[in-house]
Order: sequence, then C-alpha cells, then structure tokens
Amino acid sequence: MFNTLFLPELREMLAAANRVELEEFCQTLNAGRTAEFMEGLFNDEVWEVLQYAPANRRAEIFSYFDHERQLAMVETHDASEVAALVEEMPADDRVDLIQELSAERAQQILPLLPIADRRDIQRLQSYSDGTAGALMTSEVAMLEEHMTVKDALDELGRQSSELETIYYLYVVDENNLLRGIVSTRQLVSSLKHPSLTLGDIMESDVVAVLVSEDQESVAEKVERFNLLAIPVVDSGRQLLGIITHDDVIDVVREELAEDAQRIAAVEPLEDNFLRVGLWTLCWKRGLWLTILFFAALLTAFALRHYETDLERFAWLVWFIPLIISAGGNSGSQSATLVITAMTSGEVRFKDWPLVLRREVIVSLGLGSFLSLIGFSVALFIAPSTNDALVIPFTLLSVIVCGCLCGATLPILFKRLGLDPAMMSNPFVAGIVDILGIVIYINIARLIIR
Repeated sequence: MFNTLFLPELREMLAAANRVELEEFCQTLNAGRTAEFMEGLFNDEVWEVLQYAPANRRAEIFSYFDHERQLAMVETHDASEVAALVEEMPADDRVDLIQELSAERAQQILPLLPIADRRDIQRLQSYSDGTAGALMTSEVAMLEEHMTVKDALDELGRQSSELETIYYLYVVDENNLLRGIVSTRQLVSSLKHPSLTLGDIMESDVVAVLVSEDQESVAEKVERFNLLAIPVVDSGRQLLGIITHDDVIDVVREELAEDAQRIAAVEPLEDNFLRVGLWTLCWKRGLWLTILFFAALLTAFALRHYETDLERFAWLVWFIPLIISAGGNSGSQSATLVITAMTSGEVRFKDWPLVLRREVIVSLGLGSFLSLIGFSVALFIAPSTNDALVIPFTLLSVIVCGCLCGATLPILFKRLGLDPAMMSNPFVAGIVDILGIVIYINIARLIIR
C-alpha cells in the first residue's frame, strides 16, 4: 500500500522543477521515509527526484526500494547517472545489483566506475553464491596495531565516509593479517590515555569466518556471539572484509523460507513467489508430489496385500483413515519440531539419544490418550470388546512409531550432510502411512482369532 501523503506535492515540484523544495525533501526526512513517500511515483519520476539529492544520500534512499524496482531504474536510465549512484552504494549491495543486470547493461556501467571499484566488484563476484565471500563488504575499518588511540581516531575520521559501519575496528599488521578487534566505544573510552596503542587495548580472541564458509554457519556465529558484524578472513588469516548484521538477517530469512518450503515438500524458490514462472512452480512442486504419489501407491499395495483380512473383518476398514492420520500427524509434529530445533542450533547430532527418549515418553502419553478415545468409539462398532482392543493397541503403536520416525529421520539426514528439512512432513507421513497399515493388520491378526 503506497503512502500518498506527498504525491500531489511531489508531482507539482517536479513539474515546476522546484530545486529548493526537492532538495529539502530528499535531505530532511529519514531515508527510508523518503523512499516510502515516493513509492507511488513512476520509476522515471523517482529517478528524477533522486537527482536532487547529494550522491551519498541518493544511494541511501535508493537502497530502500525493492530489488525489482532498483533493477528497473538502473536498466533504463542514463549510464553515467547510474554509475554515479552505484559508486556510492555499499560494496556488497552494488555487487548484487550488477550481477542481476543484463550483461550488456553491466558492460555499459562498469567502465564508468573508478578502477578501484571495478576491481572490488570483480573480486567479490568471484566468490560462490551462499558463502561468506559473497555476503561480505570490503568497506571495513582496518587500523594498524602500533597506532595510538589519538592517531586511530584521526584515521577513523578520515575513513568514516567510506565505511559501511564503525561498530568494530579491526586491528591488522603490515600484511593485513587480523590481529585483534577494538570497539568504537573502547576507543573513545581510552582517550584519557591517548598514548596507548591499539595493540594495548585490543581483544586478540576475534570470532571470524573463512571466506569460503557457508552463509548459514556465518548466521549461527553472529547469533551465538551476539555480534553486529563479523570479519571475513582467508586461510592465512588475512582480513578481506566484514559481514554486517543486516546481511545476516537477510540470510536468516532466506534460510527460514527455504526450510519452510522444504517442510511442505516444495523445492526452494529462487525468486519471489508471485514472480516465479508457472512452469518453474509446477516443476518444483510436482517433483516432490510425484515422489509422494509413488509413496502413496505403496500404501495402496499394502492394503491390497491384506485384502483377504479386510474382507473377513470389514469393520476394520472404517478405522483406516483414523489410524493413518494419527500416525502421519504425530510424525509430522515431531519432524517439524526437530527440524526447527536443528535449524536454530538447539539440537545437534550428539543429542539424538535425549531426543529419542523424550519422543518415546511424549508419544506414549499422546498415544495412550488417543487410544482411550479410539477404544470408546470402537466399542460401538466392533463385534466384541475383545475385537475393539485392536484400535487402542494400533493407535498407541502407530503414534509411537510416527513420533520416532519424525524425530529420527531429520537427524539422520543431518548426519549424512543433507538438509534435514528435506525429510519433510509429507514424506514422513507417507512412510508412517505404510507402517501404519502393516502394524494395524498384524495387531488385528494377533487379537482377532
């Protein structure tokens, strides 16, 4: 929903080319609010308004528009104006933007950028997608350990306009090897002893990530150590850049969306749901649906195998949906809880004995409760009280089996190096359906003579 508060005034200012008021509009408000008030404008109008903002402010406002709109504006407007905007963007953001452009458009813009920026873009583009290198920005505050507190503050003042964040200052040696970290707060607090060096006040135990490390691992470290930014190093401990908390939030959202889609038996979508092609959507959903379809066929074959028993005791057929749903639902619950716990780092492979013990106890409690309900219903349908015992014993067995399958399979997948979310709810339910039929008929054979 667009905020239309300033739309008439903005269009009037544009029509009159009112420079003073447009410059004031671009600089007075918070950058996010400025972008919000321009949402209702056409792309050409937005671009025209942005030209009245200083270069750094223009890039800041531009960053608040959704990615598709950014691409549309960059693809169609003057290459020199686009290059001036891209030059002011944070290093990681401009790489993402350039990568999404058509090859022809990128070739028009890149030569207009300063050579240092071009090299930085090419270097960041070389890292594999989904790794720390692809997430990081090279705009990092690097200071040498022999600097005094006063010298460090002076140097920070010179660098600050080119840095994405100054929450942490990274102390390096002459070869850019990461030696330690100093927070800006520590630096300011040490002003009463201006002769102290960064080497004297720095923390040498720095949490860092390798440039090739998976983005999910990066997010886990940032969350575990409650960091606002984390340094990225190569195998030789050379500082290459940092990953800030806003990029980590994007990673967490992306990973959660992927897990939720896999739990629902859908291959993760690479794009916004409404922008994904219908053929792609059919393929990603149909792949798992086909696998689950064949799993359901196995359930049908299991029923066919026990056709004679079901003909002899026709009343058992009435409870098949109840048995299957109880097992499938309990398995899906366990799978969801374990997958989300593993994703958040609460459960690791070493915890599997505790997880199974807890699931056994919980499943026995749930199974006993539902078995009592099932038995009370079966008394009115089964030929005798003895025959009715088939239902509670089956329900208890199937629910325990479902909970153990739902808890075990994601842990096993994780141990094999696979995404535990691949062991999705429908997949677990399909396995438990087959087991439920086998358990049901065999318990009936034992009890009904």
